[in-house]
Amino acid sequence: MLTKELDPITLQVISGALDTIAEEMGHILYRMSFSSIIRESQDLGAGLFDTEFNTLCESESSPLHIGSLPGYLEGIRETLQGGSWNEGDVVIHNHPYFGSSHSPDIAIVIPIFYQGKLVGFAGNTAHHLDIGAATPGLIIDIPDVYAEGMLFAGTKLYEGDKRNEALWEFIGRNSRAAPQLQRDIEAQIASARLGVRRFQELIERYGLDTVLDATQQLMDYAERVLRQRIAAIPDGEYRAEGFLDDDGKNRGVNLPIKVCVRIQGDGIEIDLTGSADQVETGFNVPFEGSTKVACFCAIRSLLLDAETSEIKVPSNQGTFRPITVTAPKGSIYNPEFPAAAEARFSQINRMIDLIYKALAPVLPDDIIAGSSAVLSFVAYSGVRPSGDYWVFLEVNEGSYGGRPKSDGPDSIDALMANTRNNPLEDLAIHLPMICDRYELRDDVMPGAGRQRGGFGVVKAQRLLSDGFITHENERHEDVPWGIFGGQPGATGRVEIFNIADPTKRTKMPAKFSGMRVREGDVHVFYGPCGGGYGEPLERPPEQVLEDVLDDFCTLEHAREVYGVVVDLESESVDVAATEARRRQMQSGATERPEPAPQAPVQVATPPVTAPAPEPAPAATSPIPPPPSPARQPLADAIKRLHQAYGDDWSFDIISHSMNGGSIEVVGEVRANGAQVRETGSTPGGNGMTMGRLLEAAANDSLRRCTDALLGTGPE
Repeated sequence: MLTKELDPITLQVISGALDTIAEEMGHILYRMSFSSIIRESQDLGAGLFDTEFNTLCESESSPLHIGSLPGYLEGIRETLQGGSWNEGDVVIHNHPYFGSSHSPDIAIVIPIFYQGKLVGFAGNTAHHLDIGAATPGLIIDIPDVYAEGMLFAGTKLYEGDKRNEALWEFIGRNSRAAPQLQRDIEAQIASARLGVRRFQELIERYGLDTVLDATQQLMDYAERVLRQRIAAIPDGEYRAEGFLDDDGKNRGVNLPIKVCVRIQGDGIEIDLTGSADQVETGFNVPFEGSTKVACFCAIRSLLLDAETSEIKVPSNQGTFRPITVTAPKGSIYNPEFPAAAEARFSQINRMIDLIYKALAPVLPDDIIAGSSAVLSFVAYSGVRPSGDYWVFLEVNEGSYGGRPKSDGPDSIDALMANTRNNPLEDLAIHLPMICDRYELRDDVMPGAGRQRGGFGVVKAQRLLSDGFITHENERHEDVPWGIFGGQPGATGRVEIFNIADPTKRTKMPAKFSGMRVREGDVHVFYGPCGGGYGEPLERPPEQVLEDVLDDFCTLEHAREVYGVVVDLESESVDVAATEARRRQMQSGATERPEPAPQAPVQVATPPVTAPAPEPAPAATSPIPPPPSPARQPLADAIKRLHQAYGDDWSFDIISHSMNGGSIEVVGEVRANGAQVRETGSTPGGNGMTMGRLLEAAANDSLRRCTDALLGTGPE
């Protein structure tokens, strides 16, 4: 409860201090850790929380950890050993049915006391190499949550500064990578203790009431800003669909994903009803710790992007409040106990990709085309001559789709991750493995467009001794989608062969568990390539030339898809031939080649309900947010519809397409049992962005539908 509003300068100083504490916590954690997944990849998150479990600040680490710790804290409240907190307690927690993101993400939480009063918590999560599960490092084909390894729920590793030695030994005796696990947990404890100390120092400097008032004011501010951004989106339901290859066991059985983004005023709901039922493997998603957090990530990245926003919005609980998430109990996104739920990352990335796709018609200048939107997470393991296990977890990069103003980034982490790659030298020093190939894919082209999609990575890892591989991956069948005339990208694939005979290659499914491999076997991952944004014929010929010279595009692809004729001898564009080729393609005299996706692409345009709401009142803040972009009013058409039908009418975009530089939108008005469908259009070449062209065409369609339903309006 806010008791006093602080002046802007004090508020900003405390805000900066909170951010610094979270970053320092994260820095200590990865600098002190021993396993490469934390030390190098930085698969972690850290922050401070109040006594109501609100996030006060969080490190800029992997987004899958951002927003997850409040769920851990709620789970700890239900299961806390002894039922009460004491100074010096250290709780270890990772139970997926009590708020955790998934079982390998172990949280360490320490209470913060000031003058004998509990005032908050310092906590962090990190992904650990091995917690004693059915297969080393990663698990997919398992029957229930008990096969995931050690599960901790509100368990006190320290009680009043005294470590539980029996529990500590238990942890060490039940992991294949015990030294790294225990040392990484010690790094987490050091990080959380630093957070406790820094928060106490902040209170000493400014006073408890001032600091707590600041945290409330910062959360309220972040909430207001996000609600403003949501209110600028027209009310309605926006839908998109996709599918997952399989559950890691039942091959050939696709799992549907259905996303409905429901906008009402300044609130937003992500509804996953209709997605697949929970499965019999570990390919389910913990609702509190992963499904909800992925939805938070999607909306924050779309509406509060730090790169494109003119203001800095604090990362705290306020940015979660306007977002609600619905997933039926017993579905893949909200499984029922005791279903296993460890291999959950590709599903939430695909969900985010579909949220972007659903909102494309109303946020065309903000979304990107289809990305790889999956995680390639590989566990390599084996037994040394000494009898000890070695375990290595590797995150392989994917790609992003084309963006409104630039190409999709190549070889980049998935949508909900921010992990770094592992130095190959570090790999060779510590493990019986060697990387034979690590580069951008050259076997396929990404989605063509005015802004092309990004290239996926290809990485070949060779084992120097017998061992095991588990691979958690997706998108071998569902192609990354293109948008606004852009072409779809390319799916991924995995192969295994032995270095003794590289011609004999085994094509692997996207995910497989505990595969036994022998010395010289090579695991090759090909990441999906992103879809294109906008019409390929609108790509500047100079950019196509650069791609050809950089080996990002073949001569044939440049001519057949982009209509650009390149003279390699002079390293220049043949302007006359290019103009003639593009005129020919635009006129339809030459049949334009269709992309050759490895699976059908479904680009379903979501329905949109008009009209747009009035902008929300401006947020009171030390730095006011910029005004929302103006939208073309349809006052007359909307007024006539309201006069005739009140609120009992809707306008849906049925489809949209590009014809040359112009955009056509087929819209439908439904009112009182009647429905009218009309096509609106906007010519290109007038300097408008793709988003404004789409909006103008939709407005034209609505006007035409209104005239057809009610008769021609007043001149």
